[in-house]
Amino acid sequence: MRLAIGIAVLAIASCGSGAPGPLRKMATAPLPDGASRFDYQSIDPTTGRLYLSHMGAGKLIVFDTKTNKIVANLPGYRLVTGVLAVPEEGKFYGSAAGAHEVVVADLATNRVVARVTGADFPDGIAYAPAARRVFVSDESGGIDLVIDARTDKRIARIELGGEAGNTHYDPVTRLVWVAVQTRNEMVSIDPATLKITGRFPLAGSDHPHGFAISHGIAYISCEGNDKLFALNLRTMKVLQSLGVTSGPDVLAVDEGLRRLYVACEGGAVDVFAIGRSGALLPLGRFAAPAAHTVSVDQRTHRVYVALKSVGGKPQLWILAPN
Repeated sequence: MRLAIGIAVLAIASCGSGAPGPLRKMATAPLPDGASRFDYQSIDPTTGRLYLSHMGAGKLIVFDTKTNKIVANLPGYRLVTGVLAVPEEGKFYGSAAGAHEVVVADLATNRVVARVTGADFPDGIAYAPAARRVFVSDESGGIDLVIDARTDKRIARIELGGEAGNTHYDPVTRLVWVAVQTRNEMVSIDPATLKITGRFPLAGSDHPHGFAISHGIAYISCEGNDKLFALNLRTMKVLQSLGVTSGPDVLAVDEGLRRLYVACEGGAVDVFAIGRSGALLPLGRFAAPAAHTVSVDQRTHRVYVALKSVGGKPQLWILAPN
């Protein structure tokens, strides 16, 4: 741990002295349609395909990370927010918030196989493998929508009591977690019984929305006060509360390098090293205009940041860790 801390301090000091920061740009790729907002991303590790929700265009972009080329630009995803590739089911799911539905499509063909209604503003998406169920947070509807991944049918609407931020499944606690942003709390759901198992206030938070989970630790971004929390989901104790660049939202974890990336609308991707206890060590920031969304390829460790406007056009930045 002392060595890790020393390295982190050195990295921060080096950034200030003109040495390379925590990330470097490897390539850029132009993206189709106009300069408008992107939301979530998802990488299928079996194919290397990256799914980008182009929220403003109402389309889902399929990008091949092996060739750095666009494979498809799929219409029919009105105001698309969340997206999740689930290779175990051979499908991907997109939250078409403008149509109040979740679109289910085949990973091999991109063909839509179902459209599931029941959410007002579907957003983040999670998959619970043992139950073979998909959980979709309904931001304005205040529920988690549950879909049977075998039949692509709606099976439940779980009342949360407030606006739902992102949703994730944690393999350590074997629970689905939801950030209920208007209540400043985390809620846990048993994916088998579909019952809420706990409500946990997040003291000091303001509008927790985005989060990522790694080894039973949730890293939660708070849009209201530009804070980042590290929360142990087994003990429900806050390990840390750190300041980040303004407007934090989507987060991504590199499990191999033990790094956390936080995309911030204020114009940066904030980078942290993850220690053995789950605590975070700041490594610096990478400037990216109005950064909102980020993903990581666990195989290559490359970082993908979709930007709505670079010189007036949307662009995908492909970054590598230093």
